[in-house]
Amino acid sequence: MNPHFYVNLGPIKLKQILKHISADILGLDPNAEFNEFLGLDKVKDVENTISFVYENFQDEINLPKKTNLIISKRDKEKFSKFDNLIIVDDVHLAVAKLSSIFYRDINDKDLKQHNRDQISDGCYISDTAIIKKGVIIGKNSIIKDGAVINNNCILGENSLIEENAVLSNTIIGDNVRVGRNSSIGQPGFGFAINNSSNYNIYHLGRVILQSNVSIGANCCIDRGSFGDTIIGENTYFDNLCHIAHNVEVGNNCIFAAMAGIAGSTKIGNSVMAGGQVGISGHLSIGNKVQIAAKSAVLKNIKDNSSVMGNPAIEKYKYIRKYKKYYG
Repeated sequence: MNPHFYVNLGPIKLKQILKHISADILGLDPNAEFNEFLGLDKVKDVENTISFVYENFQDEINLPKKTNLIISKRDKEKFSKFDNLIIVDDVHLAVAKLSSIFYRDINDKDLKQHNRDQISDGCYISDTAIIKKGVIIGKNSIIKDGAVINNNCILGENSLIEENAVLSNTIIGDNVRVGRNSSIGQPGFGFAINNSSNYNIYHLGRVILQSNVSIGANCCIDRGSFGDTIIGENTYFDNLCHIAHNVEVGNNCIFAAMAGIAGSTKIGNSVMAGGQVGISGHLSIGNKVQIAAKSAVLKNIKDNSSVMGNPAIEKYKYIRKYKKYYG
C-alpha cells in the first residue's frame, strides 16, 4: 500500500521552469515537459523526470546519459557525458524553487470524493482526537485525547498514539507507540539560504516506523525530502529526541533522551546511544555501535565500535587522554 501525501503539479514545461530559475540549457527543448522532480535514487522514467546533483556529490551516477540533470556551473566538465543538462549557479536554490513548483501538500478538498476512513475492530478513538480523510487504522489501536492523524496516514494493529501527538505523511507498522506531544512527519529543516529570503525545499518523503517501535514524549521525526525517514523494527527512542529528514535507523536500536540525528545519516542495527548524543548529517554508523552520553559524532563509525567524547573517538583512547590531562 502506497498512500499519496502530496499532489504532483506536473507536467511542467522547461520554459515555465526557466521563469523561476536562471540557467544555461544543453540538449533540451524549451517546450519539453517533465512529470517529476526527484532525487537521483528515485529516477525511473528518465525522459520525463528532472533530477539534480549537489556540488559536493562524490558517488558515481549510474544513470543513462539522457538523464535530465540540474548541475552547478562548477561541475559542467564533470558531467559532460550527459546530454541533457540544466546548468545553474546554485543547485540548492534551484532545487528549493522547483520542488514547490512540482509539488504541494494534499488537502481535504483533494480527498472530498474519498471513502470514509478505515478504522478496524477493537479500536478506541478519543472524542477529542482528529482523524483526517483517508486514514487507515489497524485493529485494537488506541488514539488518545488531542491526537491528530493527518490525511492518508496508515497505522498498523495495536498502535498507541498518546495525547496531543501529531502524525503526518506517516506509515507505521504493528505494535508501535508514539508518545504524547510528539510530532511525526512534518517537513524537515531543508532550505536554500538566500540573502533576501530563504527558500524552503518541499519535502515529499514520508516517515516509516516499522513494527514494535517506541517513540517517547516530545520527540520530532521529520519526513524525508526526496526519500523517506525510516526507523527500523524494535527501535526505541526516549523522550525529547529529534530525527532529521532522510535519516535511516536500523533494527533494535536504543537512543536515550535528547539525542539528535542530523539529516541523511544511516545508522545500523543494535546501536545504543546515551543521552544528549549528537550525530552529524550524511554519516554512516555501523552495527552494534555504542555511543556514550553527550558525545558528538562527526565522522563515520565502523561496526562494533564504542565511542565517546566531543568529537567522539574510541572509548578507551578517550579515557586514556582524559586521565592524562585530568588525572
